[in-house]
Amino acid sequence: MAPLRTGSLRRLALPAGLALLATLPLRADEVPYPPASTFRTIQLETLACGRENTAPSCSKARSLADPLLDHARLSTACKDALWSVRQKSVTAPTNSLERRDPIDKASRDVAAYCRQPFVPQASQPTEIPGGKGFNLRGVTP
Repeated sequence: MAPLRTGSLRRLALPAGLALLATLPLRADEVPYPPASTFRTIQLETLACGRENTAPSCSKARSLADPLLDHARLSTACKDALWSVRQKSVTAPTNSLERRDPIDKASRDVAAYCRQPFVPQASQPTEIPGGKGFNLRGVTP
C-alpha cells in the first residue's frame, strides 16, 4: 500500500474541519440580546389574545415567542415565560376569566423575566476632587 502524501491529507482534513466548525454553536456573548421592543410586542400580542380570543392574535403571539425559545442569551425563567405564552395562547369556544388569567400571567412574566440583564461598565478609579486623597481618619493631609 502506497503512503499518503501530506497534500492529500490536507485536502481531506480541511472539509472535515470546516464541517465540524459549522456544527459548533456561537458563543453566547457573541449573539446579541433581543431588544426590549421584541418582548413588549410579545406581551401586547399575548394580552390581545387573552382579551379578544381570536386566531390571528393568538397565532401572532405564539409565532413571536417560538423563535426565542432557542436563543442563547435568554435566561431559563425568560424561556419558561415564552413557553407559557406559546402553550397558553390558543383560542377557546368561549372567552372566560379562567382562560384569560393564565394568558395574562404569561404576558406579565415575559415583561418581568425577559429584561436585558444589567452589566456594569468597567469602572475606572475616580479621583477625589481637589486633592491628593484622604487617610483613614477622613482628614486630608
